[in-house]
Amino acid sequence: MGIVAIASYRPKPGKEVAFQELLKKHIPTLRAQGLVTDAPAYSSRSANGTILEVFEWKSEEAKATAHENKAVMDCWNQFFGLAEIVPLSSLEEAKAPFASFERIG
Repeated sequence: MGIVAIASYRPKPGKEVAFQELLKKHIPTLRAQGLVTDAPAYSSRSANGTILEVFEWKSEEAKATAHENKAVMDCWNQFFGLAEIVPLSSLEEAKAPFASFERIG
């Protein structure tokens, strides 16, 4: 059984388009490295512009291995230049029992 991940990224001002283009490469990179399942991944946006990405790791081991994988770390390091990684709990929508977000991908 996989592990569902919800990642929350707040693009830096003026970096939204570049971040979204990079985000399109994230899941293919993880899949190429054998770290995530074939379950459909998708992204959405909160009212404050934070982008959420939902995907499924193959296992806890795969999740841990990602932090040692050059291709994944190259992608993630680019993320850091374009966005902040923020906790899901920082989003106003996350305070509601049924959090709702705009689907973007």
